[in-house]
Parts: sequence; C-alpha cells; structure tokens
Amino acid sequence: MKTRKLGNSDIETSEIGLGCMTMTGIYGPADETESIATIHAATDSGVSFIDTADAYGGGSNETLVGKAIADRRDKVVLATKFGNIYARDSERGADGRPEYVREACEASLKRLNIDVIDLYFQHRVDKEVPIEDTVGAMSDLVKAGKVRALGLSECSSETLRRAHAVHPISALQSELALWTQFALNDHLPVCNELGVTYIAYSPLGRGMLTGSIKADGDMSEKDRRRDHPRFQGDNLKHNVAVIAPIEALAKAKGCTPAQIALAWVLAQGDNVLPIPGSKRLEHLNLNIAATEISLSAEELKELFDSIPPDFTAGSRYPDAQMWTVDL
Repeated sequence: MKTRKLGNSDIETSEIGLGCMTMTGIYGPADETESIATIHAATDSGVSFIDTADAYGGGSNETLVGKAIADRRDKVVLATKFGNIYARDSERGADGRPEYVREACEASLKRLNIDVIDLYFQHRVDKEVPIEDTVGAMSDLVKAGKVRALGLSECSSETLRRAHAVHPISALQSELALWTQFALNDHLPVCNELGVTYIAYSPLGRGMLTGSIKADGDMSEKDRRRDHPRFQGDNLKHNVAVIAPIEALAKAKGCTPAQIALAWVLAQGDNVLPIPGSKRLEHLNLNIAATEISLSAEELKELFDSIPPDFTAGSRYPDAQMWTVDL
C-alpha cells in the first residue's frame, strides 16, 4: 500500500486508515474477537493508521485496540483523542483544560498499554478554554515524549490557525464524504496552506453510501444512527437517493458503491486520509481494494453533478450534540 507523510510531522502512514469506533457497539452489536482479527488483518495488509478515542465505549475501545496492537506496535500509527465528554456531561460537552489534557493522556496510555501516542487529537474544542491553552498543554506532552504529533477534530479553520501558531498541528479530523462536502471549500484549502493532513472520518456516510441502508428497518433498534437527523423520517427518504448515482458508477466500473465513495475521498488530494470504520474482515478487504480504483475527471464531475454539496437533508448530529462542533 502507498504511504504518505502525516502533515508536518516525520510520521509515515498508509494512504487509508481504519476507524475503530464501531468495534464497541455504537452501530449495533460488535464481536471483540472479530474486531481484533480485523485490526490484525489491516496491519498485515499495510494499513498502519489506526484511529480510536477515549470517548468510544467509555474507554473500552482504547482497551480493545491496545490488545490488538500489543504484538505489532511498530506497524501502527496510533491516533486517539481526548476532550469529548458529552456522554457524561452534556452541558459542558468538551473539556480542554490543561490539567484535564494531562490526565486524559495518562489514562489513554494506560488503557492502550503503550508508552507514546503517535497522534493525539483534541476530540471536541472546549469553547470555555482558549485553544492556545489547550494546545499549549498538548505541546508539553510532545516535549515529555508521551505524544509524537498533535491534531484537532471538528474545529473551525480559524481555530486551526490559532492552534497551529502555538504548536504545529499535523492533522485535522472531520467528516468528508459524497454527502458531506463542506470541507472542500473551507478546511481543505487551509490544510493545504498549513501542511496539515485532513483525516476524513465517516467517508462512507455512516453506511449510507454503501447501499446497506434504504429504510428505517435496516438499522437495529439500538443503532445510534437512529438519533441522527439524516437517518430520520423525510430526511432519510430523501437521502437514500444519494446511492443511485454511486451504484450506477460502481456497476460500470465493476466495483462496489463503498469503493466508489472511498475513491472519491482519496481523489480530493494527497493530504486527505480516509478512515472508514469496519469491524468485519470482508468490509476491510473491500475498503483496502478501493485504493486501486481511480476516478476520471469526467466521473468526478458526474458524481458532483448528481450529488451537489447541498444535496443532503438533515444535520450531521442531533441538535443536542451539534452545538459541540466548532465549525
């Protein structure tokens, strides 16, 4: 698999990563043994970028990832995150206090059973704490040898610039997919300017772009997507139309809709790194194969014309959570 440099750091990573959030049951049941086998298969196939967070499964996701990489730490570029405390404090939503940054890092290192985190993200920007203070504390972790590179998640371009002035920010993580294109005219130009890698999470639209969700009944009762406006009522009925042009192009090219969706994200630039979530081996293998699919300028235009930036109905998160996003 091709590799690329992670932002302005000295870290080399695979051109596609593995998002591990779903391995602790957010989108329905997950099997730990299968999840660990998927992580092993990913690293054996050259996928080095592994993404987790202390908020996923209340820390259990980090524990699972730690188990999976214990015998292959040198093959992994490990990214984790801190600061998203919405699950236990919905009023505050985020915690970027310097003392919390240090506390959270120590806890993640312990759960992951590692000595250093390759890429440490602030998961949500704390609007009550100046970003300069938070990134200053993160920078201290780099100086202490506990973290190699810094990142921000779901932050505005202005916040990214302010943070970058304190310490080089190597990566910005937010959504980018055929049905979520806001980053194209906002984040990506700034990332290009500053030498920051854009980590694209949910590049498959939380499963929508795979064609696996056509109606409410395609999600289990405990599936968290049911709380998201894009997967509800009239929004869902409208949004399922996004899959038709993707399926048509996939049929013409002899691949899957998911592979078209990933190829589109990869086509947005060499500094864009998609991290599709997968807890099953068959999905992982198909995602990896997407790195070999090229989309022509004509095909990219065809997708853009069929799925314009304003196509999707509904916000990315429930209103109760959307306010925590610094955009």
